Amino acid sequence: MEACERFSYYGMVSILMLYLKNTLAMGEANAKETLHLFKTGVYLLPILGGLLADRWLGRYRTILWLSLFYCAGHGWIALTDASRDGLMVGLALIALGAGGIKPCVSAFVGDQFPPGPAQRLARVYGLFYASINFGAFFGFALVPWIRDHHGHRWAFGIPGLFMGIAALAFYAGSRHYVRIPPGPHPSPNPEPAAATSARSGWHDVLKVALVLSPVPVFWALYDQINTSWVVQGEKMRPFLLLGYRVDGERMQSFSALLVLAWVPVLTLGLYPWLARNGRAWSPLSRMQAGFGFAALSFVLCALVQRHIEGGATPPLQWQMVQYTVLELGEVLVSATGLEFAYAHAPAQHRGLVMSLWLLCTALGNFLVAVLTRLNTAVFKASGSTEFLLYAALMLLAAALFALLARALFPPKQAMASAR
Repeated sequence: MEACERFSYYGMVSILMLYLKNTLAMGEANAKETLHLFKTGVYLLPILGGLLADRWLGRYRTILWLSLFYCAGHGWIALTDASRDGLMVGLALIALGAGGIKPCVSAFVGDQFPPGPAQRLARVYGLFYASINFGAFFGFALVPWIRDHHGHRWAFGIPGLFMGIAALAFYAGSRHYVRIPPGPHPSPNPEPAAATSARSGWHDVLKVALVLSPVPVFWALYDQINTSWVVQGEKMRPFLLLGYRVDGERMQSFSALLVLAWVPVLTLGLYPWLARNGRAWSPLSRMQAGFGFAALSFVLCALVQRHIEGGATPPLQWQMVQYTVLELGEVLVSATGLEFAYAHAPAQHRGLVMSLWLLCTALGNFLVAVLTRLNTAVFKASGSTEFLLYAALMLLAAALFALLARALFPPKQAMASAR
């Protein structure tokens, strides 16, 4: 299900920036702002999905029902091709469906496995993350090709068909799932022990939220692979790979391919090797390293941009280096963040905590939209300077994250609770 759902989402996103910029004539800055605001909605609505699942519907029914809105959004965009109003309605439906099911799917994965060693949960979420990027790779690679050969209507419609397949695949496994029912509504006069437990649960939620507070900056950098990096790639020389033309849009598929490579290297190779040698790498330390790789990738991006600003048209293969570094950072931050959020979430608030993790992405995309608007109106930084400013912002966020992690989750306590 996750592979098909990610094909539908990233396939649509892969062509959205240039569709907004060129077909709807919105210009680069407005197109970038619109796309990041859409992604803000996608990653803000998990709060709604998490509450629906935790309090009323349960994760299974929330996933199944909101998938229908997801399918409807793709269909509406395909039927109203080249209409700005139609696109906005379709994007709103997709945001509701994609955002609403997100915290439920990632928590539902963890529900299927009983408590065990920390390495088991790391492998589970590594496999889950690999399926995400398997679908994303084919979405990024095929949907621009469909657009070039069959037009935007089919390019937006086929992802909707894959979302329908995702919903059917999920429904087909219904009788095999472990389903944790939604929690009861709190009693108006709770017993002292229950009240203490509730307070402790919310205290744990607050701790997780605080330590994750710098994470939006990471997503502000990472999600620009769908906007700023696509625009940069369009100014570089495309190349052929076994007869397949790779340009700035299609290069996004390389990001998913890299994740499929990095996940087994880390989860099956490096992490177990470190654990066997008594140097287990804690989730929060992995995330901190991921922030550093994200900053480095934007420095490399700025170096490529300097060549473009100097009048050169460098080969698109140069972007492979910055993609490789950024995707290492993504696996260290994102797959680990899912593992950390689930492991440290109180059982009665897991849907909410997973939605808080996804809220980080919403805030990151909103940050890009705000900075893009401010930059256009006030600062007017562009190109390599803008990329370097984002790298500096990431380093500041990494320093804050390190301080919060050490204060709220000391290394020994974090490793013990993760088990």
